[in-house]
Amino acid sequence: MKGSSKKDDKYRINSDIRASEVRLIDEEGTMVGVMSSTQAYQYAQDKGLDLIEIAPTAKPPTCKVMDYGKWKYENKKKQAVAKKKQTVVTIKEIQVRPRTEQHDLETKLKHARRFLLDGDKVKINLRFMGREMVHQELGFELLNKLTKDLSDIAMLEVPPKKEGRQIYVLLSPDAVKIKDLSKKKDVETKTTETAEA
Repeated sequence: MKGSSKKDDKYRINSDIRASEVRLIDEEGTMVGVMSSTQAYQYAQDKGLDLIEIAPTAKPPTCKVMDYGKWKYENKKKQAVAKKKQTVVTIKEIQVRPRTEQHDLETKLKHARRFLLDGDKVKINLRFMGREMVHQELGFELLNKLTKDLSDIAMLEVPPKKEGRQIYVLLSPDAVKIKDLSKKKDVETKTTETAEA
């Protein structure tokens, strides 16, 4: 049990609670009722626990009787678990030019495929230099071809879009298509192993 809260805590506890009246919830989660903050604080002290202001904007503010240290620890654990469950999606960028050689395009496609299979989004940028701007249709054709080549594992999130001297397209991994593809590969692998045996 503490007398006051630290400055970095976002909840007021015990004697730091400024409201004259509070709505009190006991350690079992049962509503006790409205009383003065002094009475509520005394109630918490009698139980050997802390008084925590959990809803400061309510009228009157709602306070709960509990072990503040234990409650804070459990909240930290819940936040850590929630953070682990979050998936961080990154956008990988691939640069191409209207006259990029076929071999280089295949290499860039392999990279894009790997990024998509890893769960990342892929942004393909096609940059025009000098007079290439005259033949923008070639850039759109190339981006459409690349999008089609990756359509077995990706879905088009942003269609080819012009931005200054470049056109870009944004692809995101399609979980259903990726799952189907991996099932198909598993079946092919089993068939090959059976044929070899």
